[in-house]
This record gives sequence, C-alpha cells and structure tokens, in this order.
Amino acid sequence: MTLNSKIPQGSLSEKWKSHKFKLNLVNPANKRKYDIIIVGTGLAGASAAASLAELGYNVKTFCFQDSPRSAHSIAAQGGINAAKNYRNDGDSVYRLFYDTIKGGDYRAREANVHRLAEVSVNIIDQCVAQGVPFAREYGGLLDNRSFGGAQVSRTFYAKGQTGQQLLLGAYSAMNRQVGTGKIKSYTRHEMLDLVMVNGKARGIIARDLVTGEIERHSAHAVVLCTGGYGNVFYLTTYARGSNGSAVWRAHKHGAFFGNPCFTQIHPTCIPVSGDHQSKLTLMSESLRNDGRIWVPLKQGDKRKPEDIPESERDYYLERIYPSFGNLVPRDIASRKAKEMCDQGKGVGSSGLAVYLDFAEAINRLGQHAVEARYGNLFDMYKQITGEDPYKTPMRIYPAVHYTMGGLWVDYNLMTTVPGLYACGEANFSDHGANRLGASALMQGLADGYFVLPYTIGDYLAGEERVPISTDLPEFDQAEKKVNETLQKLLSVKGKKTVHDFQKELGSIMWNHCGMARNENGLKEGIEKIKSLKQEFWSDINVPGTGEELNQNLEKAGRVADFIELGELMMQDALHRRESCGGHFREEFQTPEGEALRDDENFAYVAAWEYKGENQSEQLHKEELNYENVKLTQRSYK
Repeated sequence: MTLNSKIPQGSLSEKWKSHKFKLNLVNPANKRKYDIIIVGTGLAGASAAASLAELGYNVKTFCFQDSPRSAHSIAAQGGINAAKNYRNDGDSVYRLFYDTIKGGDYRAREANVHRLAEVSVNIIDQCVAQGVPFAREYGGLLDNRSFGGAQVSRTFYAKGQTGQQLLLGAYSAMNRQVGTGKIKSYTRHEMLDLVMVNGKARGIIARDLVTGEIERHSAHAVVLCTGGYGNVFYLTTYARGSNGSAVWRAHKHGAFFGNPCFTQIHPTCIPVSGDHQSKLTLMSESLRNDGRIWVPLKQGDKRKPEDIPESERDYYLERIYPSFGNLVPRDIASRKAKEMCDQGKGVGSSGLAVYLDFAEAINRLGQHAVEARYGNLFDMYKQITGEDPYKTPMRIYPAVHYTMGGLWVDYNLMTTVPGLYACGEANFSDHGANRLGASALMQGLADGYFVLPYTIGDYLAGEERVPISTDLPEFDQAEKKVNETLQKLLSVKGKKTVHDFQKELGSIMWNHCGMARNENGLKEGIEKIKSLKQEFWSDINVPGTGEELNQNLEKAGRVADFIELGELMMQDALHRRESCGGHFREEFQTPEGEALRDDENFAYVAAWEYKGENQSEQLHKEELNYENVKLTQRSYK
C-alpha cells in the first residue's frame, strides 16, 4: 500500500482554506441519513460528536466511564495554546506553527501543524461562547501565561483546571444534542473490535461493562477518539482506565500505526514513592513560569533545601539554556533532570527528584498572588506528599505523560482503513517527536470542532444513504471472534493476576524503552516482551465470568493489547537510529548531550502495517518534506 497523505497543493497559509472548498459536501437533508460512531468522549470525541450532530448526522458515542465528564481530558491542568497575540509580544499563527514544528524536533507534517495553528484562534472563541471560565486580567480581557518551548505568552487557562472546564464545555454541547435525539450516548461500554464490510469500517462490537452483554453497532463511518497508550509503562500520569485497545484492534484490521515509539516524558511529576503506587500525579507545566528548578551543586548533599545556600545550588536549566531557562521543552527538561540524578545530585530519599522552588516568586509577587495562580496545584501536592510547597520546594521527576504516536491518518484524519478516522491523541499527526505543553487540548478540540466536521463529509458524500445492517456475516464473524477471545482469557486459570502482568510489562518498557534507549537494551526488551506474552496466555488468572461486571476481564484484554503494542514500540525505537524529541537513543547525541537527528535517513513518519499473529510488522515510510522551515539542530540556549 502506498501512503497518500492528501496534503493539498499551494502555499502553506492557503492549503486548508482551498482544501475545504474542494471537499465534497453532503446536502443538509441527506446528513440525517448517515450514521457515525464515535468511540471515546474526551475533548476530541465530545467536540466531534456535538459538532457532527449539530450538522445533522446521527451519532452514537461510546465510553467506558460512567459519564463522558470522566474522560482523562479532565486531568489537563495548565492551559490551551492559541495564536491570539493578546499580549502583543510578537505571537502569530506562523510563530505557533514554527514553535510546534521545532518543539517536535522536525518530525511532524508542516501542513497539519499550520492548520492546527490557524484554527487555534477559533477554539478560544468557541469555548468562551460556551461559558468556559478562562482566567481574565483586571480589565476583563482573557489572560495568558507562558509554557515550554515558546518565548511568547499564548496559553489560555482556567486556574489549574483547564482540561476540566474545556471538557464541561464540550460535554454541554454534546448533551444538548443528546437531548434533541441526534446523539445516542452509550456509557460503561467498551469497544472490543472493529467491524469491516467490503474493506470499509462499518461498525463496532461493544461490551456492556455492567451486564457483560455483547452488542453490535453499525455506522457509515467510525471515529476513534480514545486517547493515548502511555499506560503500557504502568506508572504514568494517565488515568488508570486509559488504554490503547481500540486503536490496537483497529491496527489489526489494517490501520497503520504511526511513530509508536514517540513517547512524551513530562518533567514535573510527583516522584515515585514506593511499590504500592498504581499511577503518578502531574504537577502542571505552568508551575515552571514562576518555579525555579535546581539541585545541590555537590553530589550526595542530603541537607534540607532551606539549609543549602544560593551559592551551593545549581539552577541547571537557567545555566544551560539562558534564553528559555526553566521553560525549555519537556523532552529537554526531562533528560536534564535525569542527568542530574544520574550524577548523584538528585534529592529526596530515593535520589530520583529535583527541586521546583517558589521562594523567589513568593518574595517577588507575594504568597497571595502565587495562590491565585497555582493554589489548587499546591493543595494537591500537599495532600499527596504532606509537604507545604509554600514553605519548602516541591520535589519533581519525569514520568510518561502522552504519546505522540498513534494511528496514521491523512490530512482528512482518515486512517488507512476507509471510513475509519482517528482524532486527538489517538492519531499521530501534529506533534512530531515531542509535544509542546498546552498543545494536547488544542489538537483535540481542533480535530473535533474544526477539522473532522469538514473532512468526514468528503467521504460520506460517496457512500450510499441506506442503513448498515448488523445482521451481515461480517458482524457475525466479529462477534464470534470477540467471544472466543473473552472465553480464552477466562479459561486459562493460571496463577498470576492482570496486575502482575501489567506491572511487569511496565518495568520492561521503562527500563528498555523509557527516557533513554540503546540498541542492546531494546533488543533485550523485545525478547523479554515475547516471553511475557507467552507467559500471559499460559498463566493469567481472570476470575468470574463474562456475563457480569468483571473489571479483571476488562483489564486482561487491555493488558494483552499493551503487550503486543509494547513490542511494536520497541521495534520502532530500534529501527530509528537517531535521537529526536522524546526518542533519545544514547548512541546518537551531540557532545553537549542533546538529541542528534539524522535528517538524511530518518526524516519520515514510520507507519507500521500489521501482518498477522507473531509475524514482524511491515514498515512504510511517509517522507516529510519541509518547504517553509529549515531543518536545523534544535537550540534553546
């Protein structure tokens, strides 16, 4: 198969505008004759569902939570980027585009990123109209703050609850359409497989997680908005329910997987405290606006932070990157924190932490001003650690936070499976090898509100306006396959729990494919995952039955998918013999320890095709052509 990204011709600033005009349209009276399934109801899914239903399409939404309001989008804290230039500090659509391309270490499509920057300005207006309570300055204008990888203030925020407020806006818009009957909302339902009819995505097999009933749902198009797959690492900032099963099962039906090894490591997470933990907690990147990151100058210095004088502190980000200081991109801040700890300068009992200090900001602004900006984050930190960040520095350490990889999609957000779309974090399209902070919310809402509603019509305009029957043999086969898999999981009756396997997988992934990777470690990790897969299917213990609420059964299916996905991530990391963004191969770095790209051999998207059980996947390449920016070694100094 030849990858066709469908990037429009013409100048960068005109591509999206001209493309929209050339797309096929669906007559308003015909829209109600088309059915669309949306799996996942976070920012991308809820905004897409609301927009498509408002246009007149019949929409079914599916989420495994009790309510769409519980989607992991709610956990985003710091803000959402938009090129409004409210601060008159030199921002523009092109600057947001350039910062995003550079932040992703030149491994994203120019056309997609410029479109994202263009529609960012509309997102803010949309959300304000919905009543999202963005922070405002004294005069009533929307406030902005800075985020990593930019020298302008373009991040709109709602205290430390931006994701929650944006999701409530999208959820309200979605609920309005539920009330009109244009959206049928299925909560506590999990997609277990994609149904293909004549080579096109025509529906899903879902399981009612309360009753265990297996259901068939048909549609003219299927949209996956199921987020990222970072929980393959076990200890992450993701919600525990976040998983990669929907995209992985679509991958097995022919949807190529793009750049699976590109993983975001966030530098400001509360460090691991013991084996009892099942997840980690993020401290927003917005804290780096006023917090200063440092470690003791001397190795093994175990004094309390207040006992270490200024002359014996190393504010290493400010020292190494004077132009950006503490606001360097996440991948760089994370690697430098790891380097400091590897040198024996880490703090805390484990030595795997650095300080994020607000003493200077409190002295400069006053505690009341700091409370107004970050109060809920400080409260969260104190509740978790028992330490007061107003009096002593926070301790932070990098952790897995986001996946830039995902299903390969073209400019219209369609995967390599006709009729199957992927939006938000479920696709690979906009962030390259590293995502800048406050861009996840931007992409999710851009895809759902302003891209998919245009592009999906181009496909549907060529489809027959007749309902898709769930009595087709393809639905019979898909349901049979799902039941066989569930029974297989239940019948092993081994000795190890799902939790045991997920924790072991996470350890393998973090040790061999985490912040730093190398050839020998990746090869060893691949062999360990292959052995773990064999052990899983011979020694997993899933109690209960499939005809009831059974969370062990849910998790077992997801962990089985994680094991296979983890192997592909390592294969992708092994083949990419360069360092770029969050993918840091120890063999490829500059003398200063920065990521060293190989643009001659690796300036492409790696799109992997599933070839069958226990068979090597086939690599396809989408060459990345840069016509508007120059490929250079990233510098934030």
